[in-house]
Amino acid sequence: MEKFFTKKLNILIISLICMALWGSAFPVVKIGYELFEIETSDIFGKIYFAGLRFFIASMMVFLIHRIIFKKGIPISKYHVKPIIFLGLLQTSLQYFFFYIGVANTTGIKSAILQSGSTFFVVVMAHFIYQEDRLGLKGVISLLLGFSGVVFVNLGKNLDSSFKITGEGFLIISSILSALATLYVKTMPRDMSPFSSAGGQMFTGSLLLLLIGKIGLKGNSINFNLRSVSLLLYAAFISAAAFTLWYMILKYNSPGKVTMYRLFIPIFGSVFSALFVKGEYFTMNLVIGLLLVVMGIGLLNIDSRKEATPLK
Repeated sequence: MEKFFTKKLNILIISLICMALWGSAFPVVKIGYELFEIETSDIFGKIYFAGLRFFIASMMVFLIHRIIFKKGIPISKYHVKPIIFLGLLQTSLQYFFFYIGVANTTGIKSAILQSGSTFFVVVMAHFIYQEDRLGLKGVISLLLGFSGVVFVNLGKNLDSSFKITGEGFLIISSILSALATLYVKTMPRDMSPFSSAGGQMFTGSLLLLLIGKIGLKGNSINFNLRSVSLLLYAAFISAAAFTLWYMILKYNSPGKVTMYRLFIPIFGSVFSALFVKGEYFTMNLVIGLLLVVMGIGLLNIDSRKEATPLK
């Protein structure tokens, strides 16, 4: 497993699959709000929707593990606390602040501030891990990638306003996401990525479901065949992406692979243009994608050079 998940080509392919899955969640969630008839101002409905998504995703992870390995996921007693803590960081708190923040700010700020988690991870990893020290090429690749995200969103009514419950909550969400990414690296070595992914989504979803249910107004969520089908796909996105991503994080340094997360808003824009009414392909999207690709390419060149032993 370690040999497979440390090969550069495999890291690239699997990371892009994860980012494409997470990117497709943007239009899926937008369409989901319409199908479930969740109003824009109904924050508790959105939180409840997120709780349902991650709870079902955790069940999928457990089921997939049983099908593949013919047994349940082994979880030792000393695995419980790390799983609960990761669930609190990665699912409960991050998505609580994220959903409220998104509801109180513009789409461009959401995309840009969400990608800020990549900055936080890279900077934190620089001080924590010896192999993640930032060099000139690393800084340039990060700036190129972030510029790509900004470029995609140019012309979408960017303003300088700031709300604690809007931009402030999105910054908090990005910091929590970064902390969760670094924390995954400290999980017990004998813990399966299925355990950490499924366990954190299960424990984290419970708090979201509780908060969402408390504030839910009557039957404000419309369950039907189309909305439930979309919910199942949204859950599959989380189940597959988190499991694969945790496998990548288990065997690789966070500072190097986190750059791929800049593809999430890019894929989100692409899939939104394909499936959401009123969204279109633009030259900004093409240029933004090229900038992110250039940043990732430069990072991989840098990584290969750093991996070459001195003689």
